[in-house]
Amino acid sequence: MLLIEVDGVLTIWAMNPQARAHNQDSDDTLHGISSMATRALLAQLLSDYAATGGSPVNMLSIGGVDALKRLQGGEAFDVAVLASDAIAKLVTSGHAHADSVTALLHSGVAVAVQTVQTNQGGQSPRFTADLSTEASVKAAVLAAPSISYSTGPSGVALAQLFERWGIAQQVAARTITPPPGTPVASLVASGQAALGFQQLSELLHAPGIDVLGPLPDAIRITTTFSACVLTACQHVGAAQALIAYLASDAAAPAKRAQGMTPAS
Repeated sequence: MLLIEVDGVLTIWAMNPQARAHNQDSDDTLHGISSMATRALLAQLLSDYAATGGSPVNMLSIGGVDALKRLQGGEAFDVAVLASDAIAKLVTSGHAHADSVTALLHSGVAVAVQTVQTNQGGQSPRFTADLSTEASVKAAVLAAPSISYSTGPSGVALAQLFERWGIAQQVAARTITPPPGTPVASLVASGQAALGFQQLSELLHAPGIDVLGPLPDAIRITTTFSACVLTACQHVGAAQALIAYLASDAAAPAKRAQGMTPAS
């Protein structure tokens, strides 16, 4: 497996040696596009899939909003792994086969703060928050000098929560919106945002931050990610086989290791 990251965009090449040799003579590589929330998971699963003799896969991981725009703009890919609402839009616009849509996992939003070095050589969070209740989370948001959250579905849900709380205008002036391809975790780690809200999978392995935990049940934000075969696909059978593997029981341990819940 080969991982290439340029300007925050991750490309995953996964193929076994036999497939790599075969790929030199024929263009049977599957080209996929996914959101950043699933990139670490897909890196693992595509490596595992290649080891089983599955088709070679080139997976581009970018922001989910940008991925949807590129697909609806006519860019040709075989497979997409995106939030379910984005997949539904692709079906509606005629860019995805409706009968191929397969739910893969559920992913929850977590909260992170910057980790800083102490005088004693240890580490401690610069800003902390009580996540035990809805009221305490609201208080933390109001107390934070700056916050950041994604522009994807989880960010939309969070913005709606702020509206319901009646604090949207107060929060807007202190919100750092991540540029395309920039993880919320990096803004938190650099100190630009005191409090970050992002898919747990995107926070788990990020350096320079402490993950305080998920949102409490009363305001939990969960996104379902699905896969589909795109109408531009040139290798439908191979794409269906890949999606079947991503949805299989064999993929469940990797999903749980990334803080996700298998969809079935």
